[in-house]
Amino acid sequence: MAAARVSMPGATDTNLEFADYSLYSNLSDDELMQLAIERSIADAQNSGSGTENSKTPVALNRPAGPRRAPPSNSLQQQPEPAACPANPTRETMNPQYLSSISHFMTGYGKRMVVYRKHDGSIMQVVPEPEEEIEPIVKAISEGDVGSVRLMVKQPGCNLLKPNKDGWIPLHEAAYYGQDQCIKIILRAQPGMINQRTLKEQTALMIAVTREHLACVECLLEKGADSDITNKERETPLYKACEKENPAMVAMLLNYGASVNKSCIQGWTALHESVCRNNVEICEMLMKAGAKVSMPNMYGITPIFVAAQSGKVDALRMLLKNGADLNSQAADGATALYEACKNGHEKTVEFLLSQNADANKPGKTGLLPIHIAAQRGNDSTDFFNFGCTHKNVRATNIISMLIPATSKARVRRTGISPLHLAAERNRNDILEVLIEAGFDVNAMLSEDRSMMYEDRRSTALYFAVMNNNTDASTMLLKAGANPNLDTFNPLLVALRQGCIQTATLLVEHGADVNAYIPTHPTTFPASVMFCMKYLTLLKYLMDNGCDALSCFNCVYGSNPHPPIKTRCNPRYDPDEVVEKACVQFCEVISTENYSRWAGPIIDVLLDYVGHVKLCARLNEHLDSYHEWQCIKEKAIPPRPLMQLCRQKIRKVLGIKRLKKIHRLPVPPRLIKFLKHQEREQNF
Repeated sequence: MAAARVSMPGATDTNLEFADYSLYSNLSDDELMQLAIERSIADAQNSGSGTENSKTPVALNRPAGPRRAPPSNSLQQQPEPAACPANPTRETMNPQYLSSISHFMTGYGKRMVVYRKHDGSIMQVVPEPEEEIEPIVKAISEGDVGSVRLMVKQPGCNLLKPNKDGWIPLHEAAYYGQDQCIKIILRAQPGMINQRTLKEQTALMIAVTREHLACVECLLEKGADSDITNKERETPLYKACEKENPAMVAMLLNYGASVNKSCIQGWTALHESVCRNNVEICEMLMKAGAKVSMPNMYGITPIFVAAQSGKVDALRMLLKNGADLNSQAADGATALYEACKNGHEKTVEFLLSQNADANKPGKTGLLPIHIAAQRGNDSTDFFNFGCTHKNVRATNIISMLIPATSKARVRRTGISPLHLAAERNRNDILEVLIEAGFDVNAMLSEDRSMMYEDRRSTALYFAVMNNNTDASTMLLKAGANPNLDTFNPLLVALRQGCIQTATLLVEHGADVNAYIPTHPTTFPASVMFCMKYLTLLKYLMDNGCDALSCFNCVYGSNPHPPIKTRCNPRYDPDEVVEKACVQFCEVISTENYSRWAGPIIDVLLDYVGHVKLCARLNEHLDSYHEWQCIKEKAIPPRPLMQLCRQKIRKVLGIKRLKKIHRLPVPPRLIKFLKHQEREQNF
C-alpha cells in the first residue's frame, strides 16, 4: 500500500511516510484515509496557538462498515472522531471560515479534498466529486461499436462536449485504440479531427503516443494534420521516433509529416532517433529530407548527440550522409570532445579513424585529451563495482588521443593534461602521459594559476597537495623540479606531516630552506611547519636546513615587545598590517608551539655552534625545570667536538655528506657527522 500524502500551499504536509508501510499494510483505503485525517488533527492541535478551537476535536466522517483491528502498538490509542455531514455545509463553506482547499490521493488512487480553516486546522475531508462519465465515452472504452453508432445518431448526443481535461469522444477513441469508433465519430462530425485537449494534444498525437497504428492510419486518411504540436511543441512524428516505431514513422512520412520541425528544446525527430541509435528510423528520416546538421537551442547537432551517447551505428550513418565531423556546439565542444568526456572508447576510436580534429578546444580552452585526463574525477568511482574497467577505458582513450594531439597546442592552452590527471588522482593516466613524453615541469598559465588561492603551478604540487605519494614518485622520477611553485611542495608535505612525501621531495632536491613570499620570516618556513614533528625537523637539519637563523633575534637579551595579533585585511580592511618579518621566537611563543619549545630548541642547538639565546627563548626554557639542561647546553663555549662537526659539515656541503659513505671514512666518523652517534628519542 502506498502512503497517503496530504499537501496544500502554505501549510505543513501531513504524511504517512513510506517507512510506515509494514505498520499500515493491513489497513483498508478508508482506514488509511481516516488515519491521515487524525494525524492532521493532531498536528494542527500541536502547532496551534492554544485557543479553544485548537483544542476542540474537529467533526469528521466515520468510515462506514466494520473496521479491522489495527496492528499492535499502532492505532489502539487513536481518539474516536465525532460524526459530521459527508459534504461541507453552507456554513463551513463560508469564506470567513474557509482558508484553503487541497487535494491528495490515497494508496488505492481515490482522490480526496481537504478543507482547512485559517489557522490550518482541518474542517472537512471528503472524497473528490467524480466527474460523471458520458455514456458514449463508456461505450468507447468498452469497445461497444454498436452502441457508439446508435448514440451518435441520437439528437441529444454532443460530440464536441469536452471533459475537465478538454477531451472529447474522439480523443477517447484514439486513447483506447478504437479505430471503428473514430470512423463513426468523424463521419458525424468531420470538422473535429484536429481539435486539441487542454495539453494541446490532437487525437492523432494521442494515438501515436499510445502506438495504436490502425487509429493513426484512420486519422491520417480522414485528413488529420500531422504537424500540429503539443505543449512541448512535439509533433506526432517526433513521438513516433521516441517510441521507436518504424511503421508509424513511415506512415506519418507518407502522409507528409514535416521532418525538420523541432520541439521546444530545438530537437528534431532525427535528434531523437540518433539518441536511441535507431538506424532504421534515421535512414527513413534522411530519405525524407531530414537535415543532418540542424542544431538544437544549444547548438547541438545530431552527430554531437550520437557521440555524446556513444551511438556508433548512428554516428556512422550520419557521417555517411554528410554530417560535419568537427562541428561545435554552443560551448565549443566537438563530437570527439563529448565522446571523451563520457568515456565512450569505441566512439573515440571511430571518430579518430575518421580524422576527427583532436586539437579543437572548447570555450574553456581544454582539448579532448584534457577532458579525458580528468574523467572519472568523482571520488565514489573508487568504491563502485567496475571501477577498474572504467580506468582501463579512460587510459585507452588517452592512449588513442596522444598521437593525434599536438603538444604545442597543449602548451598554448596554459594547462597540461598532467595537471588534471594529478589533480584528480588519475595515476594510471599520469603514467601514460609521462611515458608519452609530456613535460612534467609544465607550468599553469598565470590566469589559470590565479584560480587557486595558493597560486600552484606544477603537476607535482597537485600530487603533493592530494597526499598522493605514488603520483609524486612518478613525477619526481621523471624529472619534476620540486622548487618551481611559489609555495614549495615541501612545505605542503611538512604541513600535512607526511614524512614519506617530505623525504621523497628532499631526496629529489627540494629546498629545505624554503620561504613563503607572502609571509616573510627571518628563518626558513620549513622549520615552522615541522615544529610538532621533531623527527621531520631533525631530518631537515641533517639535510642542510638553516638552524642558525632561528637564533638571530633583533632584540637579543633586551625585553621583547608583546606579540601583536595581526588582523586579516580581507576581513578588516581598515587595519594596516605591517609587512615585518616574523622571528623564530615569536612563532615558538604562540599557543600551538610553546609547549614544544624546549625539545625544538634542543634539536636546533645540535646544528649550530656558538649562539646566544634571546630573552624570550630563555623565558621558555626557564618555564620548565626539565628544560634547564637545554639552557645549559646553549651556554658558551660549545664543546670542541660540536664546533668541529659544524665546520666539517660546512666544508663538505650537503651533497658530499649524502655520498660520504662512498668515501674511505671510518663509520664512526660518518655517524658523528650525521648526528647518529647516539640514539635520540623524540
